[in-house]
Amino acid sequence: MALFKEGTPLSEQQLLEGDPTLQPSQLSMALGWLQTKEILAVASEQHEEWVSLTTRGETYAHAKNPALQILDEINQKGPTPLKDLGLGLEPEERSEIIGTLKKEGVISIQKGGVVQRNNVAIPQEFIQLQNVIVSLAKLNQEVRLDTLTHEDQDVIKLYHRKRSKSKGIFRVDEQVIRQYIPTKHFRSIYDRIDKTNSEEVGVLTPQMLKDGSWQGKSFRKYNIDFLPPRIGLGRRHPYQVFLNQVREKLVSMGFSEMEGPIIESEFWNMDALYMPQFHPAREIHDVYFVKGPLHDNTISQELINRVASVHESGIPSNVTTSELPAQPTAGTPAAGGLRSLPPSEPGRLHPLSPGGGWGYSFDKERTRRLILRSQGTAVSSRTLANQPNTPGKYFSIARCFRYDQVDATHAPDFFQIEGIVLGPEIHFRTLLGLLTLFAKEVAVAEEVKFLPAYFPFTEPSVEMHVAHPTLGWMELGGAGLFRPEVTQPLGVDVPVIAWGLGLDRLAMMALKINDIRDLFSTDLGLIREKQLPR
Repeated sequence: MALFKEGTPLSEQQLLEGDPTLQPSQLSMALGWLQTKEILAVASEQHEEWVSLTTRGETYAHAKNPALQILDEINQKGPTPLKDLGLGLEPEERSEIIGTLKKEGVISIQKGGVVQRNNVAIPQEFIQLQNVIVSLAKLNQEVRLDTLTHEDQDVIKLYHRKRSKSKGIFRVDEQVIRQYIPTKHFRSIYDRIDKTNSEEVGVLTPQMLKDGSWQGKSFRKYNIDFLPPRIGLGRRHPYQVFLNQVREKLVSMGFSEMEGPIIESEFWNMDALYMPQFHPAREIHDVYFVKGPLHDNTISQELINRVASVHESGIPSNVTTSELPAQPTAGTPAAGGLRSLPPSEPGRLHPLSPGGGWGYSFDKERTRRLILRSQGTAVSSRTLANQPNTPGKYFSIARCFRYDQVDATHAPDFFQIEGIVLGPEIHFRTLLGLLTLFAKEVAVAEEVKFLPAYFPFTEPSVEMHVAHPTLGWMELGGAGLFRPEVTQPLGVDVPVIAWGLGLDRLAMMALKINDIRDLFSTDLGLIREKQLPR
């Protein structure tokens, strides 16, 4: 308060310079208190925008922006196949830039997917963008936006990072510059301040009484109306409570828990599930491969041969499931599959005729390659090959990994609740009944609907959707009846229903949150607030 003079406004920066002992946080707290008591008032308020480069922008300062990278690459290599162009860029970014350049007529895509440079000038937008990036990189500090040219400002506003996003090139921060002025109450309050620099004491200690140091000091008034400090009690994270509750409910329903490794082979993750080796979900942009060791050499060659035979030529018409003994394997499972029902016998299984396979040469070395588990169904395939009880009910809470863009309902690593039920009397209606029960009991969903779906390992297949109060209809996962091409090579001769549901999305419903990222929040207020319904 001593820095203020009546009628003279001061900014926060001037106050900090006037008293070097003040910390910004201390000043902010003091100014807020003085405004609340109407001792100070805001004389003026000015909004300023400051711009700097994001991490991505700093990368472009050295490697150029994506459009210029693509054009430089074509200029160096000549006409280039689309699949070999811009491999250093993210797939979404690469696709967007190539589409923009094609639309502007700068490049064209010829027969065979070859990208060719046309005799068209580079759009000025990309050149201007690179100039602004380089200029900010040289300054290596925040710059006031209004000090730049109108052209530079337009480019920055086009490419700046939006709130809660991380893909922008520029970061624009808004700063509010305020000046404060004393009010009519200032002088009367200031005059009461003890200017003798006497130390104010909050607690009178025995030592002060003993040595007499309390003399000449002023004591802070004691207010018995103040509430004591709040004690924050420890508690489990609401998502962990949800996972424990799901496990308890399934065990109480008679399910046994399956387990399987996070680092999985393509065999259990895909091949044993009748997913062909040319399926697009097996590419590097959809699954994560491990650096080493690269292969799992513990899988039985006999089991691989049986699965390979089904992939190549289908199920022989003269082979029954009793002639395909189970091959015990270490581990445990969870996944999905179903068969169609004849109209004359609703609710009963239809004996499917042997399929013809995928008709390609199965790679028995690739099937051992290691990846991060992309679907909890890998745990189910392990369980089916390990002689499960018949009839039997199994579930698994499986952590899975897929290459995905993070948003309100997607994450690159997530939990799936996998389940299989096998037995001679199991059919499609059993599956729909279980899924409806899970949606209502676990996700606390009020509206549920089923849509037809396709999965290589189930027939018929279905997707379950629930109505989120904010996000609308949201897919929870897929389910179905395992095809005989899955069950017979693993030694199972009874129907198997299976499902793989997104546990994170089930938790979003149960905890009433609108963003999947909040499940892993460290915000103590959010953690204390969110509780499962009783």
